[in-house]
Order: sequence, then structure tokens, then C-alpha cells
Amino acid sequence: MKIFNTLTRRKEEFVPITPGKVGIYVCGPTVYDYIHIGNARPMIVFDTLRRYLEYKGYEVNYVSNFTDVDDKIIKRAIQDNVDSTVISEKYIEECKKDMKALNVRPATTHPQATKEIPDMIDMVNTLINKEHAYEKNGTVYFRTRSFKDYGKLSHKNIDELESGHRDDAHQLKVSGEDEKEDNLDFVLWKPKKEGEPSWSSPWGNGRPGWHLECSVMSKKYIGGTIDIHAGGEDLIFPHHENEIAQSEAANDAEFARYWMHNGFLRINNEKMSKSLGNFFTVREICEKYDPQVVRFFMLSAQYRSPLNFSEDLIIAAKNGLERILTSAEKLRDVIANAAAPAELQAGEQEVIDGIKPYVEKFEAAMDDDLNTADAVSVIFEYVKYVNTNVNSASSKALAEALYKELSVLAEVLGIILEKKDDDLDSEVEALIAERQQARKDKNFAKADEIRDKLLAMGIELKDTREGVKWKRI
Repeated sequence: MKIFNTLTRRKEEFVPITPGKVGIYVCGPTVYDYIHIGNARPMIVFDTLRRYLEYKGYEVNYVSNFTDVDDKIIKRAIQDNVDSTVISEKYIEECKKDMKALNVRPATTHPQATKEIPDMIDMVNTLINKEHAYEKNGTVYFRTRSFKDYGKLSHKNIDELESGHRDDAHQLKVSGEDEKEDNLDFVLWKPKKEGEPSWSSPWGNGRPGWHLECSVMSKKYIGGTIDIHAGGEDLIFPHHENEIAQSEAANDAEFARYWMHNGFLRINNEKMSKSLGNFFTVREICEKYDPQVVRFFMLSAQYRSPLNFSEDLIIAAKNGLERILTSAEKLRDVIANAAAPAELQAGEQEVIDGIKPYVEKFEAAMDDDLNTADAVSVIFEYVKYVNTNVNSASSKALAEALYKELSVLAEVLGIILEKKDDDLDSEVEALIAERQQARKDKNFAKADEIRDKLLAMGIELKDTREGVKWKRI
């Protein structure tokens, strides 16, 4: 498998540090509100990376944090007149609900910054002892110029940063900057302000800087060197650049072998912004569109490419996903058909043998820097192959073989082929049962009325010889 490494700006063959095992760290959200649709892209993309590596037989240690202490959280807590932990705990749970809806699997570990403070203090002490950091009136700064490779990820020249080209230097400035030795130095530990959460430290009560958190949590839960560090491209500078500097300065080891960054998500060809009125949470989007459609849409482009979110494109994704789900349903119907032959019939083994080229083509796409767009195209080709070679007279054995492979490929992309009946809430279950009774009583007007009501609720019914089948629309 080849991965485009942001560090080297080229595709490289992926070779894990430990054969058969992969450690992945993905920067998670700051939990002060519902996650927005931009947050969803790295979650879905790197969940798919994890799934594919597991498909290839790797044991994956997938770590994604929650930043649960931050200025935004504190501001929200003051606004709502509650403790900051009330805000962070609430939105961690809401984030997990949204992840589940998008079929993003829980990480191996979801560390929280506030639970790792002692290790953060230890790393700051190490950096001070190595003269990579210094304290001024309760604030600890990292000496950016003490790390000779600063800028190697973002490919920025430190002298250009000092002169303030494109205001990049400004991004590194913090309150209390007049006390810094150098304008480029960044905060590792900040002193407590009135009304803010704080922890005791050798430099007084305070809290960690944002960049420090990920360095400490990745080391604790993966190790000194990570196989793959991932996140949105907006994190390359200064966040990931600062992570590298403090981690490699403290640990005297390479921080991460491969860096993967997804492209920006735009809304109707504009940058997502509250001021433009095009800022949407995942919760809002999933009220309008099936979360599976949202996931499928996110995988319709190669992850490094910019992705535009629009009504037309999401409808195209819905229609594309429907093609796959309809084919899967067709195969399940053959498998469930009592009259269908059980064993393979003449010519069907050749159809099964024809599966292999599609699998190879799918793997080639995914091995080429996780090209999910091409992988989705292969699944469409496979669906066409299925539809051409399967009909009501086909054997169960053929349908099972074709369905099994479709399930495997769909699982890699996180596509759910079949929604279980227990996903229906009790109200819908009761309505379906009521409609069945109306049909038995030959009260077809009532049965039609219930069908229309279910349709308005987004549930489509299909009467078959095997009974009533349904799907969400």
C-alpha cells in the first residue's frame, strides 16, 4: 500500500514499525458543541483507512482524542453558567452518537486531555531540563528555534515566519507574548485565570497548551513513534508542526513515520462559515439526509482532494448508494427464495470465478493512497456484474457467494447493506403490524392509509411472496 506522506510530499510504500501492527493517531474534535460536517470528513476517511488495514490483516491500534479543556469550552461553560466538565462530557456523548450514525467505529482508545495532565507536566519538565522550554511568570514556552527541523512538515522557513509572511507568525502568538524570548515560541503550559479549570504544577496552577495534549496522548497510547498521524489539512500548521517539535525534542525519536491529511470540505463551493450561514452540524445534516448517504458522499472523492457539499452532489450519492443496496436486496431475495436451487448450476462457477478481478481492482484502488473514489467505482462495476448474472432462477449458492464478496467490500467502506428490523422504532413496528391486520381484514383503504403514513415517515414497504420488506428512503 502506498500513502502520500505530507512530510515528504510524495507517495511512499507503507511499512509499519512492527510487522503486522499499525498505530494510528487522529486528532479528534474540541468538544464545546455538536460536531460540524467538516469534522465528519476526517472521521469517516480515517475510519475507512483503519477498516482497510484490518481487511489486509493488520492489528490496528487506533487512537483519537477528545480535547476537553480549551478556551472555546470555557467560553461555552461561562455562557451556559455551568462547569466546563458539564459542557465537555455532554458533547463527547453527542459526538459519539453522531459517529455511530455515520458508522464510524469507536477508537481503540479515546483519550481525554483532562485525564492525562500528570504526563503532560512530565513532558514539560523534560523539555525544560533539555533547555527546549522555559518558564515566565507561570507560563511555559517552547523554544521554537531550539528545534532545528522546525517547519519540516509544513515546509515553512522559520526566517519567513519571523518576518510574518502571510501572517503565519501571528498564528503562533499567544497572550503574554511580550515575555517570550522569541515571537515564534509557543505555549506548553498557561497559568490559571479566574473561573477557569486548572491543575497544580511546578509553575503554579494552570492548564496545558493544545499542542502539548496530542503529543502526550499519542505517546502514552501508541508509543514514542507513531506509524500514521492523521487529521485535516488545517492542522498541518501550526498544530502538527508544533507536535513534531515538542515530541522529537523531548523523546529524541521520530514522532510519526507517515502524515496523512484530508482536504477541506466546502459548502456550495464556499468555505464553511457561520457568518456566511452555511455552517452545518452533522446532526442537522443527518436530519435531512440518511447518515449512510453522508458517509458514502464523503468517500466519493479521494481524501486529499477538496470536496464540495451541495444538494446535487448529495442526491447523486443517494442514488449511487441506492444502486448498491438494491443489488444487495436482490441477492438476499434469491437466498431467501424457497424455490431457488440450493447448489450451483451449470455455468455458475464461472460467474463466481469472475469475482476475483473486481476484488483485485478494488484493492489496487485502496492501495493507491486510499483512493476510495476509484474503489466505489469498482463496487458499481461489481453491482452491474451481479445484476447481469443473477435472476430469480439462480441458485442460492451463487447468490451467497456474490453477496459475501459485496458485504466484504462494503464493510471496508463502512457501507451497511442491510438495516435490521430492530432499527425500527416501536411506532413503526406497530404500524406495519396494523397494516398487515388491515390487509387480512380486507380493509385495503386503511392498509393504503398506513402505507402512505409510513412513506411520509421515510419508510417504504414492498409486499413480496416472502412477506413485507421495508427500507428507509
